[in-house]
Amino acid sequence: MLNNHRMAGLLGLLILAPFSLVYGQGQGTPRIYEGTSGGPRIIEEGQPSVLAHPRVEDVNRSGEDGGSSQFARSGSGTAGTVSKLSYHGGIGGIGVETTPKIYLVLWGSQWSSDPSGEATILTNFYTGVGGSPWMNSVTQYCQGVASGTVTCGTSGVHAGNPAAILAGIWKDNASTAPAHPTQSQIAAEALKAAGHFGNTTSTSNASVQYVIATPHGYNSSGFGTQYCAWHSWTSSSAGYIAYTNLPYMTDAGASCGANFNGLGATAGITIVAGHEMGETMTDQLPSSGWTDSGGAENGDKCAWISSGQGASATINLITGPFAVQSLWSNAFNGGVGGCVLAYP
Repeated sequence: MLNNHRMAGLLGLLILAPFSLVYGQGQGTPRIYEGTSGGPRIIEEGQPSVLAHPRVEDVNRSGEDGGSSQFARSGSGTAGTVSKLSYHGGIGGIGVETTPKIYLVLWGSQWSSDPSGEATILTNFYTGVGGSPWMNSVTQYCQGVASGTVTCGTSGVHAGNPAAILAGIWKDNASTAPAHPTQSQIAAEALKAAGHFGNTTSTSNASVQYVIATPHGYNSSGFGTQYCAWHSWTSSSAGYIAYTNLPYMTDAGASCGANFNGLGATAGITIVAGHEMGETMTDQLPSSGWTDSGGAENGDKCAWISSGQGASATINLITGPFAVQSLWSNAFNGGVGGCVLAYP
């Protein structure tokens, strides 16, 4: 019987196969994938696939080269790939976050240097975003329905959008974070955070995501050159642990959202953080939740839209104004689907 990581690795191969994945010799062993488009990929052997956030220039290039990428789109915010999101069965009954909680981890003593004020921006964003019309689009997606479902209606258990979504912040500054954290190191930090917050059972982690924010200048390899962030999961005695690798976003400049759409030098911080949050809420254990036929999630299909329907914009939360991207809604435009900044 396959263990969870092996199952996830095989799942990642199936999803990546139509794109740029190359295989090793014998047994279909994956090599490390180092492309620059977003979406599912295996970045460390022995770890589940990650869902990567594309850079600004990668999405732009996709739109200019004839639309061959899963992130190609028209200015209407209704492209991405032509298919809508569908349910992929979940893992262990988990497909979406029905009662979502976010735990923010500021990893490493190096957070004593925070030139862009990212810790405060993230704290305020996560504090205010729960219950917002922007986040509400996730509630149309559900678990407990058949694989291939496109519209939940009243069926299944739907993803939630509670007001108090930020459940805790941990400044893990007892030691330094690695210079370039690997996926397994980030997964270990997420598991450590679960213990810190007392989430030691599968039940307590069933609708939780851990955001592992790395400090200025200490980002994982490939950040800003191959991706802006990614999310994944690991399994343990405490159940499935869903987590996001959130680098120090302003280190990547315009590639990851600085001044995107004229929204300011720090716009990328919450554009990317919101993207990863929304994706984890609808695809907690990638890619067993809601994705389209190309493997794109609700954030991927609407990444870096600069004009027209679904263009990135500033929204007002109870904690202030924040730049966000739109999220994909299957229900938009009479069920045609599209990128929205508010739902319904």
